[in-house]
This record gives sequence, C-alpha cells and structure tokens, in this order.
Amino acid sequence: MKPLSKSNHIMVLTGEPSGDFHAGHLVEEIRQARPDIYVSGIGGPCLEDQDVELFYRIENLSAMGLTEVLMQFRQIKQAFEHFKAKMASQPPDLIILVDYPGFNLRAAQFARDHYPVKILYYILPKVWAWKRSRLKKIKRLVDHAALIFPFEERLYKRFGISSTYVGNPLMDVYPENGLSPSVRSGTVTAKGRGNFTIGLLPGSRNAEINNLLEIMIQAAERVHQKKSRVEFLVSRAGSIRKESIEKYLQKSGNPHLFNIHDAKVSDLFLKSDLVIAASGTVTLEAALCCVPTIIVYKMSPISYGIARLVVRVKYAGLANLIAGAQVMPELLQKEANPFKISQKALHMLDYLDLYQDRLLMVRKLLGNKGAAKRTAKIALHLLDESKQLWQGSS
Repeated sequence: MKPLSKSNHIMVLTGEPSGDFHAGHLVEEIRQARPDIYVSGIGGPCLEDQDVELFYRIENLSAMGLTEVLMQFRQIKQAFEHFKAKMASQPPDLIILVDYPGFNLRAAQFARDHYPVKILYYILPKVWAWKRSRLKKIKRLVDHAALIFPFEERLYKRFGISSTYVGNPLMDVYPENGLSPSVRSGTVTAKGRGNFTIGLLPGSRNAEINNLLEIMIQAAERVHQKKSRVEFLVSRAGSIRKESIEKYLQKSGNPHLFNIHDAKVSDLFLKSDLVIAASGTVTLEAALCCVPTIIVYKMSPISYGIARLVVRVKYAGLANLIAGAQVMPELLQKEANPFKISQKALHMLDYLDLYQDRLLMVRKLLGNKGAAKRTAKIALHLLDESKQLWQGSS
C-alpha cells in the first residue's frame, strides 16, 4: 500500500506486544474516521491486522532490563535504521509513539531534528514513578500527550506539556459486562461461603516465576490447611513454558490442588474469588474486573535498593495509585513470604464484598471507555495541522 498523498501518512511506533495491542485499537478508530489514511510503522500482529505496513516487526524488541537490552542492541539498532530509512523515503505527517520510551523518545528526537512532523505520544513513560527528567524531553519533542491515568494530569499541566486525559484503554478491554457475576448482581460473596477459587499469577517473565511461584504455592498450601474447599488456578503466560510451572507444582507435594490455566487471564478473573498476583499491569486488569487481589513482588536486594532510591511513588500497584489508597494489599520483598500472604488471603476471603466495593471505586475513577476513540480524534487534529506544516516547508 502506498500513501495517497503527502498529507495522509501516519507512522506508528511500538516496541512490545501490549503497545502493539493498544496501537491496533487506535489505528482501527483512525481508519473508521478516515479510511484512506496510509499507516506504516513498527509493530506486530495487531497493527498488521489493521493493514499497517510494517517496516520492522517487534518480536526482537521486547527487552526488559539492562542485560536483555544490551543483548538485543543489534536488533534495536537495526530497527532504528529502518525507521530512519522510512522517514527519508516516505516522511509521515504524524508520528504516534506508543509506550516503549527508550526507543521512541530517541525516534522523536531524530524526527524533530530533520522533519516538520507532528508527534503524538499515547501511553507515556511512567515519569510519575521514576526518570522524571524525561518530562523536559517530552515537552521539547512531543506536540501532544494522550494520558491514560488520571493522576498524570496534574503533573503534565505543572510542566506545561500539552496533554489530554483520554481514559484508560483497559476500560474497553474490561467493560462492565466483564465483571464477575457476583459483582454485577450485587450478591455478597463473603462470610459463610465454603467453596473458593484463588488465582495465582506469578508473572510473564522467567525471573518472576523463579522468584514468586514457589512462594505462592507454599502460601496456597497454608490457605488450604485452613479452608479445605479451595481450589487454585495457576496462570501461565504465553511467554512461559508449561514445564517451568509444572516443576514447581511437583515440588509442592500437593500438585493435585493446582490447575494450570492456559486461557486468557480475563477468563481466570471470571472464575476467581481472589487473586495473588505479581506486581504489574495485570493487577489493574484484576481491579477492573473487581477481583480482590494481593500484590506480591520480590527482586534481588541490590535491585530493590536501587528501586527505592529512584522510584517516587507510594504504592507499587496501579489500582492503589489511582485510588490513592491501598485497595489491593501489597506484600513486597521480605513481606512476600508464604505466612504473610496466606494470612492476608484468609482474611480477605472473609471480606470479599468489602474489597470488591473498593475496586468498583477504581473503575469509577478511570472514567468511561473510549480511550482509543478520543486519542484518534487528537491524532486526526494533529494530522490536519501537519498538512499546513508541509505546505509551509515546501
């Protein structure tokens, strides 16, 4: 597909599956308004499904941590060269950055230095948690920021960055009809119930499995000693081999208590009364499904010490940050042990309705669905402005 004219080319840059997923919804909304727009970019299957012409695929770009990034330096450099070549051969009118800040801010700097192009950032770096210095760079390079957390608004306004809170895209993924039946009906699911299902979500990286799964299993066994009619579902992310889960279950001595859940995590939420989950976006997903959750995390002492020096937020969980209170209990580092996790789980099983009510508040604070549609309107406005830039530079 070739661009129809110089005034309808949008370039979308993503670097990992979650960004590709949300970018796909955004492009779908853009195309519904302007079907003739040509879109190119770096992405994966979700952007490809929207007929985006990919000049580099993200499979080799989903790196986390310093070591992994260094190992993939060649692929990242290659992706940047493809980006520069595309800019030279078919310069876009609008670049949409989606998450992946290390690469995307560098790409924005190159584009700003060489082309009269508008830049929109959707799903921005977590500057409210760390690397606040990036705000100066964002102000210099980005024409508009589409914010997905309500607490970001005050920070971006304080720094004078053109921005709009568009809502959180997960509200579209988890609409109200996706809540557990007990929440939708208002049925109390607390004291007096005998049968429970607890979901264990140890993470999507091997390091998280190694650090957390055994602890979760031991906590589950302690819960079972007190409440025998409890079953456990262990979520397996697509990035984790089944054998990596099974070896820990076999070590437990009670593998019959656990079932590996390979389906979508949203299905696990519908089946679970309570979730014990590694800190991450999945805990916000659980909040939007109103599933009471215990957030756990453990890393090396050195990494944790560094994190405490640079991270500026009070809570690890996104739901807690949005609510401004610990609506999801957090057990981190030394507190992430089988005894404390099991004690907290047993307490929460007696007060599930209370914790569900707190999570309904998180949904209300995030506002309505439609983040992609609102961001698409901003993108098209910037695209029209960009046409004037090209005309002025020709």
